[in-house]
Amino acid sequence: MHDNYVYLLRCADGTLYCGWTTDLEARVQAHNNGIGAKYTRSRLPVELVYYESFPTRHEALSRECQIKRLSRREKLALIKSKAII
Repeated sequence: MHDNYVYLLRCADGTLYCGWTTDLEARVQAHNNGIGAKYTRSRLPVELVYYESFPTRHEALSRECQIKRLSRREKLALIKSKAII
């Protein structure tokens, strides 16, 4: 069974993008190659700043919706609380 990831990217213009995937490394590379989400294509390069792993797609999509409803300040606090680097 594949892991399901929810992730936050920091775009070159400082904005944040939230998405989900089953292959985190490939998805970040796709974003940086300009074949990711339309939002990130004009804001390259992007940097992975946060992610969470879930056993099911449903859980990942639910969490993605929760994160997307957060304010920018709340997203930045989330990133700071669980630094990946």
